[in-house]
Amino acid sequence: MDALWHSFENLAASFGDTVFLALVKDDAYQYLWRGLGNSLKLTLIAAVIGVVLGLLLAVAKLQDVDNLTGNRFLVGLRRMLAGFANGYISVVRGTPAVVQLLVLYFIVYTQVLKKIPGFDHIPDLVIAGIAFGINSGAYVAEIIRAGIMAVDRGQTEAGRSLGLSAGSTMLFIVIPQAVKNVLPALGNEFIVLLKETSVAGYIGIADLTKGAQTIGGAIYNFTVPLLCAAYVYFLMTTVLSTGIGVLERRLRKSD
Repeated sequence: MDALWHSFENLAASFGDTVFLALVKDDAYQYLWRGLGNSLKLTLIAAVIGVVLGLLLAVAKLQDVDNLTGNRFLVGLRRMLAGFANGYISVVRGTPAVVQLLVLYFIVYTQVLKKIPGFDHIPDLVIAGIAFGINSGAYVAEIIRAGIMAVDRGQTEAGRSLGLSAGSTMLFIVIPQAVKNVLPALGNEFIVLLKETSVAGYIGIADLTKGAQTIGGAIYNFTVPLLCAAYVYFLMTTVLSTGIGVLERRLRKSD
């Protein structure tokens, strides 16, 4: 029994030394702190792009109906937009986010945009944010489209009867109700997006995961740094889930 207890003491002492080396010595914790800031910035950029792009794609995809009438040019344009939205969503959802990140950075940015004056010094964080936003936009588009289709058609007819244009009816009547309906799904998408940004280190961004890897490489022990990074991700997703739940309950009370 004494030998077993002695083994536990040695294990605890070893773990304590590892924690000291990983987080305290030479202020190594700052790698995680800076990485956390970059991860949050990256998620915010990607979320804004994803919501705006997803909304536009959802509206474009809804133009794909069989009973379009009116000006032949406008009918063709609406169907072309719907076709583009369908193709975009299929391609983005059919390829991994990390591959899209690498393509955008090493091909589109490095080989094309960097050779254009004015585009040669775009921060890597912005490039990654655009890549993740492009990816998220495809999923947000399907979420919002489902929400729009769930809104009763009578709401659209009521808006038009009040003299609102089709665009104003969609913007001020249909979309707010759709977002309210799909808020849990949108919240889940933001949580997934936050976790997906952990691959930003592939293009050299010092995000939270990259910070943990840097510390692990310095002390030749990845256990504590990676566990700390995992715990921080867990805390962030828990806070986000709680916030979405509170907002959802408040919106439900306003019904």
